[in-house]
Amino acid sequence: MTTSNVRVRFAPSPTGPLHIGGVRTALYNYLFARQHGGQFIFRIEDTDSTRFVPGAEDYIIESFRWLGINFDEGVGIGGDCGPYRQSERRDIYIRYVQQLLDAGAAYYAFDTPEELTARREQEANFQYDASTRMSMRNSLTLGIDQARRMVADGVPYVVRFLIQPGEDVHVDDIIRGDVCINSSVLDDKVLWKSADGLPTYHLANIVDDHLMRVTHVIRGEEWLPSSPLHVLLYRAFGWADTMPRFAHLPLLLKPDGKGKLSKRDGDRLGFPVFPLEWHDPKSGEVSSGYREKGYLPEAVINFLALLGWNPGDDQELMSLSEMVQKFDLAKCSKNGARFDYVKGFWFNREYLMRRSDNELAPAFVHLLAEQGITTTEERAAVVISLMKSKVIEYETKDGPRKRNISFISDLWPLCRFFFVAPTTFNREDKFIRKNWNETSAEEMRLLRTQLADVDDFSVEGIKAVIDPWVEANGLKPWNAWRVCLVGEGQGPDMYALAAFLGKEETLRRMDYAIATL
Repeated sequence: MTTSNVRVRFAPSPTGPLHIGGVRTALYNYLFARQHGGQFIFRIEDTDSTRFVPGAEDYIIESFRWLGINFDEGVGIGGDCGPYRQSERRDIYIRYVQQLLDAGAAYYAFDTPEELTARREQEANFQYDASTRMSMRNSLTLGIDQARRMVADGVPYVVRFLIQPGEDVHVDDIIRGDVCINSSVLDDKVLWKSADGLPTYHLANIVDDHLMRVTHVIRGEEWLPSSPLHVLLYRAFGWADTMPRFAHLPLLLKPDGKGKLSKRDGDRLGFPVFPLEWHDPKSGEVSSGYREKGYLPEAVINFLALLGWNPGDDQELMSLSEMVQKFDLAKCSKNGARFDYVKGFWFNREYLMRRSDNELAPAFVHLLAEQGITTTEERAAVVISLMKSKVIEYETKDGPRKRNISFISDLWPLCRFFFVAPTTFNREDKFIRKNWNETSAEEMRLLRTQLADVDDFSVEGIKAVIDPWVEANGLKPWNAWRVCLVGEGQGPDMYALAAFLGKEETLRRMDYAIATL
């Protein structure tokens, strides 16, 4: 197999929102395909009709559009291997089910759900396999002629894969090496159900991967136990020579404790586990998304790429094209990757700082509008430039912590005074108590007089008047002036703040503070 014919796929089920672990799987497939000049296929696996959730497919497609992960063929794109939605491929699967039945590699089973439940209750760890199938209701015990009559009469049935026990099945895994599982531990999986005329995941997955000429199956570690079954299915179809190579990615683990990452972890610690906000059509529950939380898509991609893969150097910030050049499945970890969501803050800040103030301004204008404030993108960009290097305090389970601004939404608590004048002054506030004394009101009156005479109320114009006046009079009015304009001990350079507010608003705030304090 040459690298020029590499074909990989991402095949989610539309059963709910796309988990961030699924995004990472898709990303690794994308990087592998691009690195080898291959094709990346988008397939929808919707054979489980009972779990279908309206809107989930559109949600998945929109998630990848936002993230900038593009497919070469598939649902919504087209290609010569379609259709790419499994529910539209029923006739294809029926042919291959019949092929296995005719070859004696599969059989009809008529056991009802009640009968199977009763058997499980009678026998601990019951498994439908070589040790039990001859005591069940199937074409192996009833005979093929009777089984066909039952099928013709409309008796509900499933088709099961006939697994021969005692065989060591080897899976050649790019990440984990040779994985060997004995076939005796496998059960005779259901491949097709007459109830809805659809195959199960196992059959549809193999048939589609073969017909779509998939060369590499890159998926999560949770699918590793099913891989020996898939190897056996490839052999049963006579497709062993075109079997794809497998690579099972490490699990994403909880930020703390044991186990894999779940939505409950995000709810508990305050971070999303879905790329976009999800509105559950059944429960009405709303789950947060990375986009709506203010993450930049390139930051999410960079953060996810390094959860389970190490490029072999110290570089952490990488563009998508750089990741394509460096990516190597063999350098993926076999062990689970702990989901360090705080590191995600850092990545977002780094990419936030890389964007120009003008690029960030529309999002800040939208944020301000939600607070009832209307402003221009030009003024929003000025505030961003003055404040995006500041530090905020946030709560954790271990108490308050500080971090640099990582999101546009972090700016509002720090920037409110740019748009809303202080109306109250907390005399118990440490900054006010320290910086407003018996002489402060008079100093502010004198400063106000100087400011009123400034014609050019730009930073340079104000500085040209006030700096000489301060030096000549031996004054240090900066903190008391900050009390007047901000109401507390935060904010940018006072000249920059005054220039942004303008002369009229600066003087008005000073008058109010003098009268109030």
